[in-house]
Amino acid sequence: MFSQNGLSLDQAPPLSVVFRFFFSGALFGILTGLLILLFKTTIFNAHSLEAIILTHTLTLGVMLSFMFAALFQMLPVIAGVTLKSPVQKANFVQYPFMLGVISLLFAFNSNAPWLFGLASLLLGGSILTIAGIMLKNLIKLPHHSSSSKGILLTLSSLFIVILLALYLTGTLSGLFAGTYYTEVKEAHYSFGLFGWIALLIVSISFQVIEMFYVTPSYPKLVSKYLPLTLLTLLVITSIIGLFSSYIWMFSNILLALLLSGYALLTLKRLTQRKRPLTDATVWFWRMGMSSLLLSMAFMIISQFKEIAALQTLSYIFFTSFALSIVFAMFYKIVPFLTWFHLNSQGYFTAPMMHEVIHPKTAKKHLYIHLATIVTFVLSIFIPQMILLAGLLTILSFGWMTYQIIHAHLLYKKTQETGEKFDMNMG
Repeated sequence: MFSQNGLSLDQAPPLSVVFRFFFSGALFGILTGLLILLFKTTIFNAHSLEAIILTHTLTLGVMLSFMFAALFQMLPVIAGVTLKSPVQKANFVQYPFMLGVISLLFAFNSNAPWLFGLASLLLGGSILTIAGIMLKNLIKLPHHSSSSKGILLTLSSLFIVILLALYLTGTLSGLFAGTYYTEVKEAHYSFGLFGWIALLIVSISFQVIEMFYVTPSYPKLVSKYLPLTLLTLLVITSIIGLFSSYIWMFSNILLALLLSGYALLTLKRLTQRKRPLTDATVWFWRMGMSSLLLSMAFMIISQFKEIAALQTLSYIFFTSFALSIVFAMFYKIVPFLTWFHLNSQGYFTAPMMHEVIHPKTAKKHLYIHLATIVTFVLSIFIPQMILLAGLLTILSFGWMTYQIIHAHLLYKKTQETGEKFDMNMG
């Protein structure tokens, strides 16, 4: 899997670095479920305080944590980038980041200017620092793959997301007058969803789909130009959007069409697998791409008819798209890393990947995730269902939390009681 790209223990970050980001993401996921139980269907009103708090819990607490875990692990694999002192870098990022997310959630709830200032300092400092370090390493690469180029653009987009966010929090804390607050908010939202979340998934998929599932590679035209097209479109629209908000209507339609084309192509690639076995991660990818198609379809319709239910459906399916791919990556990365690190340390009793997380366990999570999304959709029409959706969200991320703890304990147990190869034999 990873080994065909020459991953060595020297390149790979310590297991704790990746696991801790997954763990904090899962804990924020449980918090998301608790907030859903508390806020109920008010989260479906995109302009409500409850929706804003929930959105940032999901996008920052959950998605950014998971995506940092993936980047720390995938940069050596798909770009050959080895981050020096990864444990120190992870510490420097994660603790201020987590405090920053909590500060921001309290700031939204209390509207206290000093909390917005604190959140800006903690989140801006931690995210911009790690994004800057990763960007610097990527720019130095003499040769780029489609994935490494895409990740470079994605991290550039993350930079823009945070700078726009700092303008918004600066306005809320009274630092800026906020002349362009509405326009910047629109750009921040679009860069966050399309320039960061969608673009990172697109970029990683160019290598991951072919590598994990042994499929034909994406057409050169797509892998070479799609990430740059998405980012360029967002930049141009954001600039024009400062003077005319109507540009977003055309831009959103174009973004939706581009991402729909990508989703269809990915679904096609998954039918061309050379390995006939289908595990849960394939279905997570299929669910993710199908959700992206539905989200983009509802987004296009929403540009012509402002129906609240359609916009809500678009958000629900976009969340399903992002989380489905995160779960797919999680169930590939965690078992492999546990086995890989122990095997590299010389333990011949290292558990096999299916002993770390059994394929049936991943499949059960797939069903939980599917039930969660279905329940959210039903909640739009039957409000009482939102309580079940909240409970299923807690179960989904609780399930994930257990898998991380189980893998970590298995790793520690093998280190304490496992047998190593005798290097002096013969």
